[in-house]
Formats: sequence, C-alpha cells, structure tokens
Amino acid sequence: MNIDIPIAGLRIGHAVDEKVRSGTTVILPEQAATASVHIVGGSPGTRETELLNPQQVVEQVDAIVLSGGSAFGLDAATGVQAWLREQNRGYSVPPVRIPIVPAAILFDLTNDGDKDWGTYPPYRELGYDATQNAAASTATGKVGAGYGATTAAGPGGLGVAVEQLECGASILAIMAVNAAGSPYVGSTDHFWASAFEHGTEFGGRGLPQPWPADATKANTKDGHSAAGMNTTIGVVITDAVITKLEAKQIAVMAHDGFARALYPVHSPGDGDLLFVMSTGQLDLDRETLTLLSLGTLAANTVTRAIAQGIYAATASS
Repeated sequence: MNIDIPIAGLRIGHAVDEKVRSGTTVILPEQAATASVHIVGGSPGTRETELLNPQQVVEQVDAIVLSGGSAFGLDAATGVQAWLREQNRGYSVPPVRIPIVPAAILFDLTNDGDKDWGTYPPYRELGYDATQNAAASTATGKVGAGYGATTAAGPGGLGVAVEQLECGASILAIMAVNAAGSPYVGSTDHFWASAFEHGTEFGGRGLPQPWPADATKANTKDGHSAAGMNTTIGVVITDAVITKLEAKQIAVMAHDGFARALYPVHSPGDGDLLFVMSTGQLDLDRETLTLLSLGTLAANTVTRAIAQGIYAATASS
C-alpha cells in the first residue's frame, strides 16, 4: 500500500536486506527541521536523542532514522550522514557542517534472517540507500524498519497515517511496530485501534461484538521481558511551526496512541519512543492551532499508523 505524503518538502525512504530480514527507514526534510523526542519503553536503543532535549543547544535535525538491527542498526545513521554530507547539509561549525541525524532501533535479530553478515553489519549501506530512495510517497507494511518486525500476534510492520486539519496544517505519523504486545482485542482479529480508524485503512473491522472474555489477557511474545527484544518506534511530522519544547510536549501526548493500539505496551522489554518533527512551513497562532489539538491529533495518527502498518504487513504475508 502506498500513501502520499501531504507535507511539502518531506520525503521518506526505505531500504531492506532480504537475506538479513531487516531494514531501515529515513525521514528526510528538505531543510533542517525542529525536533524532539519522548522515550517511555524500558529498553531504548538510540543515537543523538539527548541532543533533542529542549535544554540542549541544537534546535534542528537534518534527518531521523528508524531501523531494525538492535544496536547494530544504529550504524544506519552513519550512512544517512554520509549522504547528507555529500549534499553539504548539516549544523554549521565553520569551516565544516555536521549532519544531525537522531536514530532509534528495534530488535529483529531473532526473526530467522541470516545475521552472519561478516565483520560489519549492513546498516550503514542501508541508511545511505534509504536516503537515496526517499520520495514523496511511501509504502507501508513489510518495508524499511518494519521489514523484519513482529508482534505477539504475528507480523509487525511499518505504518503511516495522515490527518488534515481545518486550519490547513497536516500531521503525519510513521510507526515501525515490533511490539511485545498485541494489536488485537484478545483472540479476535479486531484492532484495539478501531475506534480511531478512518474509512477502512486497516480493514474496517470495528470492535468485536460480543466483547471477548480474553480481551484483557496479556498476550505477549516469548522473551518479552528481556531488555531490548521488542520496541515500537516512530515519528510524528507536522508542517505547523512549533518550538523544540512544544515538540517535546506533543511527543508526550502522542504516546497515548501506543496504548490505544497495543496491549500490553511500554514494557520493560520495549524500547518504545516517539520523535516529533516540524518542517515549519505554516506559522499559525496558538488560537488557530492549539498545542492541545496538535497533541491530541498526533496521538490519534500514532494509533492509526500502528494498526495500519500491521494490517498492511499481514495482508502481504
């Protein structure tokens, strides 16, 4: 399934290694973009996330990376940096520029792919290729960082959801879902996220009737409590102008979307985190577009993107 990106100047790219059964996704703004992050899971794997703390000096990033591969996947950001350096992009420290590329990873090392890759893992090259592949539309499902992902109930995947606001602003969420928990209500195939679905973007199944007796039984993957063995990671992007502090606040609110789409969630074995990025093309006052509405709608798009990615991945399996 392909989804058009409604935010001008924003591209998304993917690369996968079918033998390794893993991949990388790059979110690439045309110009440096304001960003922050909020980390909730107990076992995150990250690069440059502390730089996104509102207390730190650097305000903008050149790209954000989501990758499989656990800690090995953090190499993907090096490949993205290499591509950006060729474009002479980055934070200016005369006479050089340093591309700022925060990254987060999920654990897909036990998905039966061939991880005997030799001296170095493939993620640096995957990061470069994903940046080269970046386009104004994106595939979903078994693609990019979601290629080798799983959940307690079957395939994981990479999902996208878009929200167009009456004031003209856009919100896009892109989520790589490799959760310890399940997206389904009990033993049914009905998504927890159904109340937030637009049309039939993840099948139009609605909530189950009658409500299953095992709805609140915790369905989790084997090894779910082991550090770093799961994780759902993503990015919310808006074209509305926001500050780095506001991006952080929106990220906090948008984590509600995880809990609406996955059960259980934010476990000790999940590295769940969410970046928020603004391309800053639409300057709206806070009466026209409140921080409350941005955070609320960001959470809604996260909910939908998680379910959409799993639905698309399951359909292609």
